[in-house]
Amino acid sequence: MSEENICMKKIVKYLLILVLGFAGGLAGALAAPVFQTTKQPTQVVETKKENEQTIVSKVQYNNENSTTSAVEKVQNAVVSVINYQTPRDNGYRSILEENDNSDDLAVAGEGSGVIYKKTDKFAYLVTNTHVIAGAEKIDIQLASGEKVEGELIGSDTYADIAVIKIAADKVKTVAEFADSDKIKVGETAIAIGSPLGSIYANTVTQGIVSSLSRTVTSKSEDGQTISTNAIQTDTAINPGNSGGPLINIQGQVIGITSSKITSSSNSAAGVAVEGMGFAIPANDAVNIINQLEKNGKVIRPALGIKMANLSNLSTTQRQKAGIEDDNLKAGIVVLSTQKGLPADGQLEQYDVITKIDGETVESISDLQSALYKHTVGDTISITYSRHGKENTIDIKLTNSTEDLSN
Repeated sequence: MSEENICMKKIVKYLLILVLGFAGGLAGALAAPVFQTTKQPTQVVETKKENEQTIVSKVQYNNENSTTSAVEKVQNAVVSVINYQTPRDNGYRSILEENDNSDDLAVAGEGSGVIYKKTDKFAYLVTNTHVIAGAEKIDIQLASGEKVEGELIGSDTYADIAVIKIAADKVKTVAEFADSDKIKVGETAIAIGSPLGSIYANTVTQGIVSSLSRTVTSKSEDGQTISTNAIQTDTAINPGNSGGPLINIQGQVIGITSSKITSSSNSAAGVAVEGMGFAIPANDAVNIINQLEKNGKVIRPALGIKMANLSNLSTTQRQKAGIEDDNLKAGIVVLSTQKGLPADGQLEQYDVITKIDGETVESISDLQSALYKHTVGDTISITYSRHGKENTIDIKLTNSTEDLSN
């Protein structure tokens, strides 16, 4: 090999080493930023001057969500309902009252309501009957805080639903009722109302639908037993929420808030209960609302019987009544019938009603629920036990509850 070829090979070798070295350095330089981006950036803390004031951040966030959208849709239709009555004379009068010879009314109670309809002249709202019970005057506090006078259109004790109308000029929003037959256990439930009164008007609480078709039994102010079909919810409900809307995540009214259980009497000491609130389903409320708007009252059919729950009778009382069938655990005992009403001549004292239209009834509230699904003029099938023998008869409901004697 010539000296010239050897020299050429050395030159090529040196050039190749230089090229590879340059390429490696370039690759390292390009790769370095990639590895640097994986490191956590160092937070820069802005140093303030000693006397400089603290300010709020100018960065704004959009916190709109499905709950806020639902509330915004209906909240301006939610009102406070204020019940005024003549103050009771407890033997004490303030200095102002002593110098005032007027018979001014005083606030006897407060609740909530929701506006559901507006016409040219009037707007209509629904609340609970127990919210306006005994009212001599009713004021409605709108979402804006302005008060207007309300006029009672009608109320129904059994359903605990009342309708009030107000002037329409200040009403800008009305609520929409949902089909409460379509709601599901576990879906979002939002309550809007005035817990503890109008001072906390338009309070919003959220939970879920806990259960459907609960029977809630209570006593009205006149001692009447009322049984309400209700939606159960764990949404926080307090005194003053009564009559306000329970809404779904679309902002539709699924129920009218009516009551809550605060304690259980199943134990000697009583047990505190949380998260058990109830609302009258929208479909039930709308049915009553339409009747109240049309007639000012709800006309319900009556059997014309005085009754007691079989489960409440002692063994001695069962024996006196001739109810000796040990397999008969529940039902409604006929204590007497009212002359001229549907049950007269059909049912006898100490008959035990066990079914209405083929459906088992175990308590007075069950019977009322089954009976009040009908209207005057309907015919119902009643299954009862008499002296241990089961019988079934058809009874035409020719009379209403207005015909019942006290």
